[in-house]
Amino acid sequence: MGLELYLDLLSQPCRAVYIFARRNGIPFELHTVELLKGQHMSKEFLLVNSLHKVPTLKDDDFILAESVAILIYLSLKYETEAHWYAPNMQACARIHEYLGFHSNCIRGTFGVPLWTQVLAPLIGAQVPEEKVGRNQTSMDQALQQLEDNFLGDKPFLASHQVTLADIMALEELMQPVALGYNLFEGRPRLAAWRERVEAFLGAELCQEAHGPILSILEQVANKTIPVPPPEVHPSMLLHIARIP
Repeated sequence: MGLELYLDLLSQPCRAVYIFARRNGIPFELHTVELLKGQHMSKEFLLVNSLHKVPTLKDDDFILAESVAILIYLSLKYETEAHWYAPNMQACARIHEYLGFHSNCIRGTFGVPLWTQVLAPLIGAQVPEEKVGRNQTSMDQALQQLEDNFLGDKPFLASHQVTLADIMALEELMQPVALGYNLFEGRPRLAAWRERVEAFLGAELCQEAHGPILSILEQVANKTIPVPPPEVHPSMLLHIARIP
């Protein structure tokens, strides 16, 4: 059947995979898995990914989970432009250096506002105020590290060209932006970086990929956002409990 991608564009890693595939002209069949409707817990999706996670890649009989692994697989299989995932050992190591930081300091941090303002209330839960305050501090610290330790005086995070690092970072930062956080205020270097990345990706593609998350507060206000079914409540409550 060829390449299939199982995605939900409310998810930051899913958007990164979607944008990368579209920007590089990689043909794929899209299967939308709506997390808020619990579709990742269905018997049908269980046959694709027993971990119940998106993004998931299916390439004939080869199945792959985890966004970074998927991005690297796509870049290698489809021989995308070298700047995405550099063949040079040291340049490649810089990309992985950021991806390690991303996993430790970005991935679990910038998604918290969505849980605080949208997801927790959907199931009648609440993120404690002390956790919200700690998360704001963590975001501020991570943004400073992005600027000082990774961006510096370069145009992009790991190189002088766009890499997988930039697309992963952009999608995480878009999550609190959609919730009304002005992450780039007072950070001109980071704001200029965002403009460069979005210009490289293309305004139309960014608008398409970011549409679902940028309209999330409108969906809440209009009560058009799906209410998660009871079977996903335990995993959501566990996620909330694990917020530092």
